Parts: sequence; structure tokens; C-alpha cells
Amino acid sequence: MRVHATGGVVVDDGTTIAYYCWEADAGVTADPVPVVLQHGFTADTMADWVVPGTVAGLTAAGRRVVGIDARGHGRSGKSPDAARYGERRMAEDLLAVVAQLDLPAVDLVGYSMGAVVALLAAASPATVRRLVAGGVGAGVVEVGGVDTRALPNDRLAGAFLAEDPGELPPDIAGLRAHAEMLGADLPSLAAQARAVHRDGIDLGAITAETLVIAGDTDPLAERPHVLAGAIPGASLRLVAGGHEVIGSSPEFRSTIIEFLSR
Repeated sequence: MRVHATGGVVVDDGTTIAYYCWEADAGVTADPVPVVLQHGFTADTMADWVVPGTVAGLTAAGRRVVGIDARGHGRSGKSPDAARYGERRMAEDLLAVVAQLDLPAVDLVGYSMGAVVALLAAASPATVRRLVAGGVGAGVVEVGGVDTRALPNDRLAGAFLAEDPGELPPDIAGLRAHAEMLGADLPSLAAQARAVHRDGIDLGAITAETLVIAGDTDPLAERPHVLAGAIPGASLRLVAGGHEVIGSSPEFRSTIIEFLSR
């Protein structure tokens, strides 16, 4: 596996959205529909999809892959202004990358924040053949997006701006430490936390073949059957673990690759 190309799209508000492209491995029968990957909050394409081996698994299975760094994350543009964030804005960014690359159809995979982005994109007129929503559950249906009942967005925003992270509770301190380890821009993350999507998603408009996948002890993806039941024809898969399954679970990776390889 190698990075075939990297690029950026300047969207309508002047933000540059970075993306990466990988080709299918040589000698493998390729599926012409590319897989687009959207990472979770505080992470980026490399942390969520490359390091755990998901991109390598997909290219070995004959898939072209596009990874997108959400605004405020990775190599994409940063801003402390919450008005420039939110998963609906990120879904528009994702579709701008798809348009830039002239992709008539895609398979779309998102995790946590990225799953909300992917669901919003799939509910739009975009042509999504297969959809994977990972790390989310009933919160998408009941509160309109990432489950802020489990992790209140105001507490999260405050944590990323706190002068002394040593005073933070362990769950939020861990998120901030992860962000700092990745070199993330903390004011941008705080802005996204304040702008988290709460307006609901027209899940009934999704026509893609859909897989909802979550860790069976993930507090941010409780009762994922509620989400799967709200998407026409969606299937559900639980894997052992919590919200960290994106990076720690071979079953998580293999399930996604198998679903996309049908």
C-alpha cells in the first residue's frame, strides 16, 4: 500500500479540505467504485484508518480508497470559530471532495463524528452504493447526532480550552491527551464540540445498502439497533469492545472490508 496522491479542495467558505488517495494493490481485481473514509473527532485519516490497517486491507481487497481530513482536523484548514463547523458542514466538504475527484458513485465509511457526516452525505442526492456507520447508536435518532448525553458538548469544548488538563475527569482528559498526541489544534476541536450536529438526519432518505457497526460496550453507541432500525434495510453488527474498536479490533476492520466486498 502506498499513498497514490494527496490534495486539497478549497470549499465555499475558503477552508481547505485535505484528502489522500490510494489505488488498489497491483494484481488484484479492482472494484471501480472507490471507498471514501471519514474519521472521528480529534483524529484524522492517518490515525483512524491508516495506522490500524483499514486502508491496507481495503487496497488488498481491490479497492481504491479516499481518506478525508475533516475541517479542524489533520491537514485540513483550522479555525476557532464554531460557526465554521458542524457535521452538516463537514458532509458538504466530503461531497466537494467527491465532486473534485469526479466520482460518480462511492462506498462511504464514517466513524463516530465521521459516521454522522457519512449519514448526512448519504441522505443527500449523492450516489452512495454502500454505507458503513460506525461508533454511533440511538443518539443519532434521539438527539440528532453524536450522543451528547454520554459526552456533553459543552464539557468537551471546555476541556479542550482548559489551561490545566490535570484537573479534567479521566474520560475527557483521555480525549484531550489523544488530541495532543496527534498534534491537533485544540481551539478548532473546541469549536467543533460547540457546533455538534443536533438537527436530526433524514435516515429514511438513505438508499445505500447500510451496515451499522459498534463496540458492544461503547457508551457513545448505545442501542445501535435503534439506528439500524431507522435506516431502510440496514444491518447491524456488534464487535467486542468500546469506542476504541476502530483502532484495536481486527473484527471491526474485517467486517467492514467484507461488507464492502460483496
